[in-house]
Formats: sequence, structure tokens, C-alpha cells
Amino acid sequence: MLVIMKKSATDADLEAVKQFLVERDFDFHQSTGADRKIIGVVGKTYSLNCQYIKKLSGVLDVYRIPSEDE
Repeated sequence: MLVIMKKSATDADLEAVKQFLVERDFDFHQSTGADRKIIGVVGKTYSLNCQYIKKLSGVLDVYRIPSEDE
């Protein structure tokens, strides 16, 4: 799963998304570009609600990466 943060997302927004993931026992990797921050979520992300994550402050979009089983 990829979580794309808005250009206007604050550090607090980013930390809140990370905390949300940690509380649910997910690992993640952050990529920081010139204009965007992207969080790659590792694990069985089918249990995460994309619509809920999209509503978190600072989140632009969420992309679920299909598994080979899908």
C-alpha cells in the first residue's frame, strides 16, 4: 500500500499517519521527494481501510498494491 501525502501536509500530519500504522503493527518506509512524501506500508494491508486513511489529515491518496493471489 502506498500513502501519498499532500504537498501541504505538516510534520504532525505525517507523524499521525505513521502512528496510525504503528498502532496496527504495520511497518513502513518513507520516501521524501522534492514535493511529496510517500509512505510504503509493509504487511498484509488488506485489513486496512483505505477510505479511512484517505480521511486522515494531510493524506492525498492511498493505493493498494494487489497481491499475487488477487
